[in-house]
Amino acid sequence: MHKFQTDPTTISSREGNPYLPSVTVIMPIRNEAGFIRRSLGAVLAQDYPRDQLEVLIADGMSIDATREIIAELAMTYPPLRIRIVDNPEKIVPTGINRALALAKSDVIIRVDGHTIIATDYVRQCVTALQNSGADNVGGRMEAVGEGWFGRTVALATNSPYAVGGARFHFSDREEWVDTVYMGAWPREVFERVGLFDEEQVRNQDDEFNYRLLSHGGKILLSPQIKSHYYNRSTPRSLWRQYFQYGYWKVRVMQKVRRQMRLRHFVPPLFITVLLFSLLMTPFSVMAWWMLGLALVSYMIANIGISVLTARRGDWNLLLLLPLCFATIHFSWGIGFLVGLVRFWNRWRDREGRWSKQVKASA
Repeated sequence: MHKFQTDPTTISSREGNPYLPSVTVIMPIRNEAGFIRRSLGAVLAQDYPRDQLEVLIADGMSIDATREIIAELAMTYPPLRIRIVDNPEKIVPTGINRALALAKSDVIIRVDGHTIIATDYVRQCVTALQNSGADNVGGRMEAVGEGWFGRTVALATNSPYAVGGARFHFSDREEWVDTVYMGAWPREVFERVGLFDEEQVRNQDDEFNYRLLSHGGKILLSPQIKSHYYNRSTPRSLWRQYFQYGYWKVRVMQKVRRQMRLRHFVPPLFITVLLFSLLMTPFSVMAWWMLGLALVSYMIANIGISVLTARRGDWNLLLLLPLCFATIHFSWGIGFLVGLVRFWNRWRDREGRWSKQVKASA
């Protein structure tokens, strides 16, 4: 169980716990004028003691009205410490790391710009850390979509068929897992494991969590930690998102190999079978059979799972579900294969950019 370093004279008592740790909420964002009022507003509405809470917003040099809205909200909640941290690199890991360098609290909690957290989110994270002794805790990522396609994406990504065994997408029970959505950590975890890998434009949370596990850390999924994530709402944005997930997963695999699971290889293997069969069709009748079998099998599985998913969710979304599933699977698989080609010579480069920076400054 973690021993948070706190001063009993300055910490409020709550629910039988005499000493609550200080908390820093870090929000890596960029150009979130259309959503920051809701996401930051949910952070400002937390039921955690205000004198034990600060908010650091790592802004990727937004060019819309994001900063003006933040300033407006800050004036509405004067007792709460809110600070904008410039993130000129404009990517999530550099934003988090810049904010971490300024955070002084006992507990660090990440909240994304397109996520609405429950009013007791911070308190539940702290409780889970204290009671479990975990090094990272998080809750289920409850996807919410806007518009027909966005609602279909939300329903699809709550299915194991779309996201494999990533438990935080669909699990409703407390359990030890290999990764969670966003995350909450005792500050000392970063001193022991390091910062977020700034090479990882995507999948920086996976790389960090796998590195944490390789250092003997523990990650807990708690159903009491609740939030809603507003997902992509167009086929193009969904394709781009999962292509990048697959692409950057290659570097995660090269750095923390033992944490990879079978589910990570299924989409690229399927795409490889399709490509090989297609290339061989001019030379072999068997290749035509292999290609047809792979496609028909996938179509049957896709339609069948879509029917089951619509039955549990919304029949009105049935026609779009096969498209969503296919977009996720094909974009992730192709992205992974492109990543293998792009990073073919990086198998011995297992250090993250954070570790090189630490060594250079030592």
